[in-house]
Amino acid sequence: MMRPSNSLKRRIIVAYLLFALVASIFFAIIAAIAVEGIEVRLVDERLKEVAAWASPRHAAGLSVEMPAGLSFHHAEDTPPPLRGLAPGMHEKTVDGVDLHLLVGSDVHGEFVVIDHATEYEKIELVVYSMFALGFLGFLICASLLGIFIANRLVAPIMALTQAVRAGEPALPLQDSADELGILSRAFAARTTELTEVLDRERFFTGDVSHELRTPLTVITGAAEILMELGGSEPVVRSASERIYRAAREATDSVTVLLRLARAPESLECTPLSVANLTRQECQRYQPFTAGKPLTLIFAGGDDFLIHAPRELLSAAIGNLVRNACQYTLQGQVTVHLAGRSLIVEDTGPGLPDAARARLLRQPIPANLAGSSGTGLGLGLVQRICHYLGATLAFSVRPGGGTVLRIDFIATSGVSHADLTKT
Repeated sequence: MMRPSNSLKRRIIVAYLLFALVASIFFAIIAAIAVEGIEVRLVDERLKEVAAWASPRHAAGLSVEMPAGLSFHHAEDTPPPLRGLAPGMHEKTVDGVDLHLLVGSDVHGEFVVIDHATEYEKIELVVYSMFALGFLGFLICASLLGIFIANRLVAPIMALTQAVRAGEPALPLQDSADELGILSRAFAARTTELTEVLDRERFFTGDVSHELRTPLTVITGAAEILMELGGSEPVVRSASERIYRAAREATDSVTVLLRLARAPESLECTPLSVANLTRQECQRYQPFTAGKPLTLIFAGGDDFLIHAPRELLSAAIGNLVRNACQYTLQGQVTVHLAGRSLIVEDTGPGLPDAARARLLRQPIPANLAGSSGTGLGLGLVQRICHYLGATLAFSVRPGGGTVLRIDFIATSGVSHADLTKT
C-alpha cells in the first residue's frame, strides 16, 4: 500500500503549492520595490519640489502657503522635536503622527519641509493588504487546481491498478490515445502474454505428469517383482532396488512439480515436524553412502512445526541430503536443526560454479550449461523454499565443504513451545 507521503496526488498538490508560494514571493518582492519607488516619487520628490519653491519665496519675504498636509518651517519656526536633524530625508513620529521630513538649508539658515504621511500610510496599508489577499487567493487557487489535476491524473491510474489486481480481463483506458492509454495497453499485452505462458506451463506439467505416471508405475511394479524373485541373487536384487528407488524418486519429483504448478492457497497444509521428516529423509538416503568412506548423521536439534504440504517439505529436505551424499566422496554429511533453520553440512568439494550461479539467480556460464553439477536439485529446493515462504542460503564450510541452510519464517509455522504441547 502506497504511503500518503509518497503518493503521486500529494506530490502534485505540493508542487502546485510550491509554485504558487515561489511566484507569490517573487511578485511580493516586486510589489514592495514598486511601493517604495512610489513612495520616493510621491513623497521625497514632492518634498524636494516644495522646498525648491518655498525657500526662495521665504527668503524674499513672500507668503509661503502650503496645501493641506504640507508645511514649511525655517530656523526658529521649526518645531522643537524636529530641530537638529541631519540634512536629507527623514521619517519621524511626533505625537502619534507619522511625518515625512526634508531637512535642508539656504542662505538664511536651516529649513524643514513636513509632509503628514497619514494618508499615504493608509494607502500603503491598503496596497499591502490587497497583495496579502491576492497571495492567499493565489495559494487557494493553486491548491484547488492541484487537487483537480491530481484527481484527473491519479484516478485513472488507481482504476487501472485495481483492475490489474482484480485480474479483470478487460482493463480500462485501452481506448485512450494519451499516455494512460499506452500504459493500459502495455499492461493488457503483458498480462495476456503472462497468462499464455502460465497456461502453457500448466498444460505442459499436466501432460508430462500424465504421460510419466503410467510408465513409472509399471517400472515400480516390475522392480518390486524383481526384488521378490531375485531375493537369492544379490546382483539382481541390488539392481532391482536401484530401479525401484529411481522410479520412486521420479514419481516423487512429478508429484512435487505438480504441487508447485498449483496456487499455494489451493494446497492443503498440515503442521509437520521438521525433525521427524529430516530423520526420515536421512534414513532414506543412507544407501547413498554405501561403498565409500562417508557417514550420514542426523544430529537432531530443537524440533519445530511447519504448516506446509508434506510432499514439498520432504522434497526440499531430501534434495539437500541426497545432493550432499551424492557429491561428497568421503568424510561426513551432518544434518541438524538450529532455531527455525535446517542445516546440511558436508565435507565435499564445494558447490560447482554452475550451482552457485543458479542459487544466486545468475546466468549459468555457457561452457558449464551442459555439464554435470548444474544445481537442478538445488534450483528445485530454492523454488520450494520460495513457495513455502522460506529462504535457502549457502556458505563455505571451514576446512572444506558446503553448508546449506533453509530458514523458515517464524510466522509461517508453529513454535517449539506449541510443539511440546502436542
